[in-house]
Amino acid sequence: MSGAPGEQLTLAGTVRPIVIGIGGCSGSGKTTLARELANELNATLFPLDLYYRDLSQFPLDTRHKRNFDHPDSLESELILEHVAGLSRGETIERPVYDFSTHSRVPGRTDRVAPERFVIVEGILALHYPELLPLYTLTVYVDCSHEVCLTRRIYRDTRERGRTEESVREQFHATARPMADQFVLPSQANAALTVNGCEALDWSVEAVLGDLRRRSLL
Repeated sequence: MSGAPGEQLTLAGTVRPIVIGIGGCSGSGKTTLARELANELNATLFPLDLYYRDLSQFPLDTRHKRNFDHPDSLESELILEHVAGLSRGETIERPVYDFSTHSRVPGRTDRVAPERFVIVEGILALHYPELLPLYTLTVYVDCSHEVCLTRRIYRDTRERGRTEESVREQFHATARPMADQFVLPSQANAALTVNGCEALDWSVEAVLGDLRRRSLL
C-alpha cells in the first residue's frame, strides 16, 4: 500500500499526519493564520502556549513577573513527546493550563487525536531543533516590532484587562529582547515566509499553494 506523493505510511499502512509548524513573534498574526488554516484543513491545532511550565510552586502575586518569552518557560520535553506522538498518528493527553494563575489544572487533561493535518503554532515553534524533523512544512510569519506591539496593546487591554503601560513595559523588558534572540533567528528554519502585516487571505493562500505544490493537498 502506498500513499500520495509526499505522504508517509505508518507500519499499520495508514497515512501519517502532515505536521505544519508556524512560528513568528507575538502579535505577528501567526495564531490567526494557524486558526484559519485549521478551519480550512480541518486540522488538529497544537498551540505551544498550553505548555507553559506549572508555576504553582511560586507565590501567586509573583508569577506574572516570570519571563514567558524565553524558551525555558515552555516544557519543551513534553512538547516534543506530544508532537512526535501526533506525527505517528497517536492520541495524546494534553495538559490544561490556567492562564489566570499561570499553573496547570491538577488532574485534568484534554484528549487530542490527530487529523490528517496537525498545526503546531507558537512564537518558538521553529526554535527547538528537536521539533524541526517532525514538520512536513515550516512557516514563519514576519511582521515588524511596531505592528506587533500595536496588536498586543489592542489585544491585551481589551481581552486581558491590562493597561497599555503594562503591555509596553513587558514588550520592551522581555518580549522584544527574546524575539530578537530566539524568534527572529528561527526564520532561517522556515521553508516558507509570509507577511503577517498583509491581508490574512494572502498568507492562507500562500500556505495552501505550497501544500499543493508538494502534492499534500
